[in-house]
Amino acid sequence: MKFVADLHLHSKYSRAVSGAMTLPNMAKWAKYKGISVLATSDFTHPFWLEQLKNELEDTGNGLFKLKQTAVSGKQSAVSDVSFLLSCEVSSIYSQGGKGRRIHNLFFFPSFDSVDKFIKELLRRRANLRADGRPIVGISARDLANIALLCDDKALIIPAHIWTPWFSVFGSFSGFDSIEECFGDMAQYIYGIETGLSSDPFMNWQIGDLDSRTILSFSDAHSLPKMGREATVFEANEVSYDCIYRAICRDLDNSENSESQKVRISGKSDNQKVRQSEYSDNPRIAFTIEFYPEEGKYHFTGHRDCNFSQSPEESRKNGDICPVCHRPLTVGVMHRVEDLKTRDPKLEIRNQDGVRWNYFEDNKQSLRSSASPAGLKRPPYVSCVPLYEIIAEALGVAPTSKKVEEIYITLINALGSEFSILMKSDVIQIARFSSQKVADGISRVRSGNIVVEPGYDGKFGVVKIWNESGEAGDVEKEDVSQSESQLNLFA
Repeated sequence: MKFVADLHLHSKYSRAVSGAMTLPNMAKWAKYKGISVLATSDFTHPFWLEQLKNELEDTGNGLFKLKQTAVSGKQSAVSDVSFLLSCEVSSIYSQGGKGRRIHNLFFFPSFDSVDKFIKELLRRRANLRADGRPIVGISARDLANIALLCDDKALIIPAHIWTPWFSVFGSFSGFDSIEECFGDMAQYIYGIETGLSSDPFMNWQIGDLDSRTILSFSDAHSLPKMGREATVFEANEVSYDCIYRAICRDLDNSENSESQKVRISGKSDNQKVRQSEYSDNPRIAFTIEFYPEEGKYHFTGHRDCNFSQSPEESRKNGDICPVCHRPLTVGVMHRVEDLKTRDPKLEIRNQDGVRWNYFEDNKQSLRSSASPAGLKRPPYVSCVPLYEIIAEALGVAPTSKKVEEIYITLINALGSEFSILMKSDVIQIARFSSQKVADGISRVRSGNIVVEPGYDGKFGVVKIWNESGEAGDVEKEDVSQSESQLNLFA
């Protein structure tokens, strides 16, 4: 079976996060979105940890669910949403003569392991009360080591790896490789999070990531933002172990190697298990993506100077702002160009017998790689959040009350947001909203949109319709990409 997971978001105890980010509300919106597994986030914060322990119950498979006492009668349907214990830690330290600012996600299967991890952070004088995403002076390498000593099934995932200011590959404070950042612990970094400003295709260009799973999550700070990026897992059950093994598995070109057995089992060389024990073979089916241009660091630029440029323009003009004459904030596309080792192409595959079908009779398209360096990567689908489509159709802000009313009406009538974006018949969508909303969803499905790239902390702007209200003209690059999409749902 397949299930959707969003494993990076934040609670109300993190800075710049909505006070509505509580467990019952998060579970309710997970149902709206079509998400089966959510990260708890922020377990290092003492107040949030107390709530987690009071409101969640262990399901016995490394995941947790809301206790009935934590939800009202109207919310009883959210009890089937699972939570995975997680946190994000900001490491600020010096390495190689340079200041580093690295964000990492940590996942554990039990509160016992969480308590051990917190104890180790406190022993190193970490201030865990200041923010749900604590800042520590511990290197990324040492944090990974601490986590694995607390639990050998802990997962360490570098967060939004291309963000200029706070990430492994960030242009201002990052590194040029996973090994440079994590040293001898790099072998335990089984996956990375793409972040909103990059998509899998961009990450397929980086040889350093060939042996690591590419994951996408929302990094949501408010309820409607949940699921704007997510990962679809395929496994015989919804459990921590299946998620762990799906992320830790090697790529298909080394599936039979001895390292595959060790990585899947999480056991040392003298504890290897037979491959046959994992015949169910959990895997990543595909990821659900923001259009990377919509991310707020996609292009290089200066927000205050209202100036941005593409990597091609950066190569021609340099990275000094022509307005204020200071260094520009180097964007994700520029950084990918700096580190890429190949130029993979998208391909169309035969749909017959494809195992990645998630929704029956889907209208949405998936994109697949042309097997860079002989690797077989899971495909991905690019979406625009339903809130944004409705808002543009109405000509109002996404926070408008009218947008919320139409959103809830569609959810109640047709199912989850993912189902509406990828599956529902446009005639039915129009019936419960408007013809323009239905047309907008149809255009997003076909890739017939234009996105003005974001830069220097400013989100990109999606344009489904031009000023006359007709479909926006798609640039040549967008048309080519749309024609190369892999439709696995038709």
